[in-house]
Amino acid sequence: MLVAVFDTKPYDRNYLQAARPPGKIEWSFHEFRLSAQTAPAAAGADSVCVFVNDRVDAACLELLHRQGVRHVALRCAGFNNVDLAAAKQLGLVVTRVPAYSPHAVAEHTLALLLTLNRRIHRAYNRVREQNFSLNGLVGFDLFGKTVGIIGTGKIGRLAAQIFRGFGCHVLAYDTQTDPAWAQAQQVTYTDLNALLEQSDIVSLHVPLFPETLHLLNEQTIARMKPGAHIVNTSRGKLIDTTALIAALKSGHLGGVALDVYEEEEGIFFEDHSGVVLQDDELSRLLTFPNVLITSHQAFLTHEALTEIARVTAGNIVHINRDEPALEGTQL
Repeated sequence: MLVAVFDTKPYDRNYLQAARPPGKIEWSFHEFRLSAQTAPAAAGADSVCVFVNDRVDAACLELLHRQGVRHVALRCAGFNNVDLAAAKQLGLVVTRVPAYSPHAVAEHTLALLLTLNRRIHRAYNRVREQNFSLNGLVGFDLFGKTVGIIGTGKIGRLAAQIFRGFGCHVLAYDTQTDPAWAQAQQVTYTDLNALLEQSDIVSLHVPLFPETLHLLNEQTIARMKPGAHIVNTSRGKLIDTTALIAALKSGHLGGVALDVYEEEEGIFFEDHSGVVLQDDELSRLLTFPNVLITSHQAFLTHEALTEIARVTAGNIVHINRDEPALEGTQL
């Protein structure tokens, strides 16, 4: 069976090839993203394999369907870039990897916060230049701080437990609560407004749906404690970037750590070091000394990439045999 893989990087190729069942899958790797314009590159393929910034809208799906593609395999958890209603109407199966490694993302959440708080990135650059001054590198203890976890799925729960390990008080907000887990981990569920008002650190761990778009906006950010920090390793569009910049400029926020960005498509995962960055809001964010941004790399561990490749390849084999997708992966 032929699989057209879009938006690929060297690590994608290495892990997918390693996971390939012998003689089962022929990979056709493309560095460009899938869209209605690039869909003809999937001609002859049984399945397409896509990532978070591929644009799998109705027009794209229609072209894939005409070319005989039966299956859209997401090698990620998020699926807001796929028109599921159109896929269903066309009879295309859509699968994802819902839990490749929640530890990877939860741990990166803490890595971002600790790096930002203790100015490790700035200290590293100074020492490389033989500047051993400590001026401007003062951080704060996590111990005793109140952390608000928005979203208590697998990643949010692990992040909460890690913060508890640092001796933090943890508040949580979710539309679906788990009182037994919260009691065992000494986590307190509360409403969103109370969490924002009481938390020193707010960490986002929810998927992007219409109801979570701009969850943090001008009004909700204004409710946060002066000097509070935001960490987002989930989806960029959970935060209204314009409101975020305004809160940073006013000094209302103490710091922001992002692994995702509202308009990251076409920017993240690529090398733009030799050109002028055209996104004015991202350029502005990069000027703040209390903002730390990584390029959507929270998932990037050996364990996560291995699991992504295993589940993706497994689903491709199952769907092309007219067998059910792996448990919990079909949308």
